[in-house]
Amino acid sequence: MEEDLTTDLLVLQSHLDGMLDRVHFNSTTLRRFQMFERGLLDLNSLAEMVEYVLHAQDFFDLDYIGFCLVDAKDELKKFLQEDGFALKENPQLIFLDDNEDLQGAFGDTNSPYLGRFKSPKCASFFAANEQPVSVAVIPLVRRGQCLGALSMGSLTAERFSDTMATDFIEHMTSVVSVCLENHLNYEMMKRTSLIDTLTGVNNRRFLEQRLGEEIDRVQRSSELLSCFFLDIDFFKKVNDNYGHQAGDQVLVAVASIIREQLRNNDVLARYGGEEFVALLANIDEAIAVDIAERIRKKIKALVVETQNKTISVTISIGSATYRPSKRSHLSSAEIGADLIHQADEALYQAKNSGRDKVVSAGAIPGHLALANLFK
Repeated sequence: MEEDLTTDLLVLQSHLDGMLDRVHFNSTTLRRFQMFERGLLDLNSLAEMVEYVLHAQDFFDLDYIGFCLVDAKDELKKFLQEDGFALKENPQLIFLDDNEDLQGAFGDTNSPYLGRFKSPKCASFFAANEQPVSVAVIPLVRRGQCLGALSMGSLTAERFSDTMATDFIEHMTSVVSVCLENHLNYEMMKRTSLIDTLTGVNNRRFLEQRLGEEIDRVQRSSELLSCFFLDIDFFKKVNDNYGHQAGDQVLVAVASIIREQLRNNDVLARYGGEEFVALLANIDEAIAVDIAERIRKKIKALVVETQNKTISVTISIGSATYRPSKRSHLSSAEIGADLIHQADEALYQAKNSGRDKVVSAGAIPGHLALANLFK
């Protein structure tokens, strides 16, 4: 009888020890989740959020963590690139063209998948050549829409199984989904307010904000800043002869060519109608003219096809280069206004001398800027 009681006590002690171990494990896991969520809520952009999630392996003692985003129009990829996110260095960030893979993996219930790595069921959610033993693939759902998925992998077979409780994981992915939706909405709002919806380049409002920043920067660094004022020649005739829809196609094509000839850190904005303005950092007058000529030649070779007709256009470009001066007491707004004015004056000369030309106003010393503006 005494031996039976001792055995029962030992079994009970074993159960209690097991329960305490699980309580300790759950408590540690909860703290990790809370730390992760606090960090997640402090982030300010989509790029920061993606970077944070992709480097969260230490929070959860994982061998792999990946992020899949539905990006049917390649907008998210563009947003991240514009914010300096290194896509090539983060292969665990995967863009999905549609919801087909998500639908195949999760069905209509959007239930997470936990268990052994199965190809092709899991392959779409993991970087190439990554094949963990056990995985958790959890859909990121917000307001009934699947935004993507969070994928976790372990080389331990027992780490994820279909018998596991998923409370922690589902709570965490709910927070990730809310944050992702907020960042996506913010990025869309930011860009629609500062992007020309037709051509996809920046609008005049963005240019006005950025111009002052660029002037301040070159004042500190003593670098040159070149400005192009570009205008499509006889654009009214395009609209009159082919219709406004054809005119829109020409604007989109011209904007695309201009952007291709500029660097990622250059600024291109639609100034109004068929006019564009570009800011080129640390580019002197001679190089600016070379770039402008390259743009002019590319556009002259452009052929836009619409309604079984072909449209050819040319462009006139005025260029001006600002040379910072310690003697200048002008504000950034005054200097920026003069730089645009000088490029516009050069454009006017290009128009008056036959169009399809590049005319440079030369380099403008900073201390003479305001005098130039009112001459």
